[in-house]
Amino acid sequence: MNITSIIAIYALVWIMTAFVSLPFGIKTHDEAGIAKIPGQADSAPANFQPGKLVMRASIIAAVLTGIYVLNYIYGWVGADTINLAEDLLAEPS
Repeated sequence: MNITSIIAIYALVWIMTAFVSLPFGIKTHDEAGIAKIPGQADSAPANFQPGKLVMRASIIAAVLTGIYVLNYIYGWVGADTINLAEDLLAEPS
């Protein structure tokens, strides 16, 4: 596997991880007990910390990309392993 492929996979996994972990740990102003600014949406976050989000997404994406690359090298799980159609359509013995 080329290094450019690994970087591209890491970037895709990082984006997905960032979007999935975005709502965790966020509180609205009502939940945090902070006064809202006039005109502010009720759902606006009061404690958004982008640095924490970047670190969390980077660590998780690095681990997931590492597992993906190791699976590519050693072939632990392949298309033949996950053939659900064959398992579901097999006649019982």
